Amino acid sequence: MSQMPPPPPPPPLGWCLLAFSLLLGSFCFSLESAALDSSATDSLNVLLIIVDDLRPSLGCYGDNLVRSPNIDQLASHSVLFQNAFAQQAVCAPSRVSFLTGRRPDTTRLYDFNSYWRVHSGNFSTIPQYFKENGYVTMSVGKVFHPGISSNHSDDSPYSWSFPPYHPSSEKYENTKTCRGQDGKLHANLLCPVDVADVPEGTLPDKQSTEEAIRLLEKMKTSASPFFLAVGYHKPHIPFRYPKEFQKLYPLENITLAPDPQVPDGLPPVAYNPWMDIREREDVQALNISVPYGPIPVDFQRKIRQSYFASVSYLDTEVGHLLSALDDLHLTSNTIIAFTSDHGWALGEHGEWAKYSNFDVATRVPLMFYVPGKTAPLPGAGEKLFPYQDPFDSTSELMDSGMSWTS
Repeated sequence: MSQMPPPPPPPPLGWCLLAFSLLLGSFCFSLESAALDSSATDSLNVLLIIVDDLRPSLGCYGDNLVRSPNIDQLASHSVLFQNAFAQQAVCAPSRVSFLTGRRPDTTRLYDFNSYWRVHSGNFSTIPQYFKENGYVTMSVGKVFHPGISSNHSDDSPYSWSFPPYHPSSEKYENTKTCRGQDGKLHANLLCPVDVADVPEGTLPDKQSTEEAIRLLEKMKTSASPFFLAVGYHKPHIPFRYPKEFQKLYPLENITLAPDPQVPDGLPPVAYNPWMDIREREDVQALNISVPYGPIPVDFQRKIRQSYFASVSYLDTEVGHLLSALDDLHLTSNTIIAFTSDHGWALGEHGEWAKYSNFDVATRVPLMFYVPGKTAPLPGAGEKLFPYQDPFDSTSELMDSGMSWTS
């Protein structure tokens, strides 16, 4: 690890929580009185959920197709931001930006190839502030982008009280584990799987939920407050998810993007040719022209189907995590923040994936639950976040809670 200068002194405690909301939402919704202004013995915990490549295709954002009852339930008890945008539609720059509170122009990170503490400045991070103020800080799954951009350590030991957890099954995400129509295994974009047949018999997000719940159980009896960041992989490509979620989205119900054509006169520099998608075996077989395509219409529907199915799979994992928070009686003293690193284009403007500056690639969901502030404290025996089954068509539609347009 590179030799680092000593970190700057921590800011006043109240500023820390104010920054927490500012960095994630670009809106001054102050949480300072809710958490760090309290004494060390009654400070609120923080659960930060970061999702990879999730656009606001959720019921709570008005999407009538996508089944996301658990995230919608969280939104019903939260402040929901309608116009939250990433600084850049690329994983590493976006995550470093909102976790440090600096723009990419300041961190000098526009790709994946530098560590901000070495190349731009020894900037503290949100979890680092909490750690320096008496919190136990923990990382599960993809929080910082792995690799050079977080010093191959998820910014340890600065940000975390102990080494971050990464699911063991992560290493199979881009390998040939997708069974094609020929019966062989491929490295495909579209990859619904039988979980029992994949290596280790599990998937990364399932493992992350299990580890996060284990840590919650451990912290339940701790004298110190905690900051737990949980990073989920889906709906990041490949769309590798339990195949039963495909049943929620029959292809005949899947529409195309409402504006599927590349805009006339669009400067080439403004267009992302979605090269990461083209590298997948099932997309290579389509022999799509570079840079504009288009992708055949039937395959467009399959991409959209698998993206939505991945979102519903993600929703179940969030549901299990929040239900465990309830079961452990932690919902009355834990702030929950939910967001994504950026969006993802699903055929709008002839675009797919991220990397562009179109609204669909930069807009993200953002919500904050603050016990006793955004929702009443749960009563004795009451659960705020009972698990909601997305396959249950009788699931009650949730009110979207307080909505902020910024």
